[in-house]
Amino acid sequence: MTRFFPSCRHTSRRDAEPARPVIGVVCCNEVADRPIQAVATRFINPLVQYANATVLLVPAVAAALDARSLATRLDGLLLTGSRSNVAGDRYGGVDVAADTLDLDRDTVAFDLAAQMIEAGRPVFGICRGLQELNVLFGGTLTDAEAGHHRENGDATAYETLFDHVHDVALQTGGLLETAMLRSTVTVTSVHRQGIDRLGTGLNVEAIAADDGLIEAFSARPCGGDVIAVQWHPEWDVAVSDASRAFFSLIGRSLRNSANS
Repeated sequence: MTRFFPSCRHTSRRDAEPARPVIGVVCCNEVADRPIQAVATRFINPLVQYANATVLLVPAVAAALDARSLATRLDGLLLTGSRSNVAGDRYGGVDVAADTLDLDRDTVAFDLAAQMIEAGRPVFGICRGLQELNVLFGGTLTDAEAGHHRENGDATAYETLFDHVHDVALQTGGLLETAMLRSTVTVTSVHRQGIDRLGTGLNVEAIAADDGLIEAFSARPCGGDVIAVQWHPEWDVAVSDASRAFFSLIGRSLRNSANS
């Protein structure tokens, strides 16, 4: 029988050994026999392995969120990709498909990201996360071209969904080019929405090599990094130096913020 005997050390956070930074990861609302909070494990593992962060899942339940309070407790935030889309009324657009919306995810992502950014904490986006951050900064979205940025069919098996790839050109001297040590990267591409008008104050970090769609951006509006990519670096992180570099960049940004 295992027994626990508490030692009651009452160590303050200031006196404790340096801890791994804590990054919040926003969940999605999905249904698996009943409503659940979900985030793919593939987003979590690289944050632990390459960013050396502790991951805290944030439920996409608007009524459960005190964004201002939570922002004081997190060292950073990741807005992940999702099977849902940002609602059109967030940016004056038309919904891609009403049954692909997650309105609570919209509310939690926008409110918490805004509080984190204003507090000078880093915020990162992948796929839907990039779209959310672009809209947060006043940008707009458009329907992405089928056949280039995603497979044409809607019933593509999950195992092959991320086989769809294309090249992106990294901005010379940008954060991503500096971190990835290359000017072009081949990336996974599975998204129904893309950037139409770039949000105010965002700097282009990458564009699609053939059609010029903005694929990544960065900003530092309040002292914390805002970095987002349209592609899925978490999918091929085990075999891609560039994808590992993205998560290592997240780790450095988290530590810079925690130590400032």
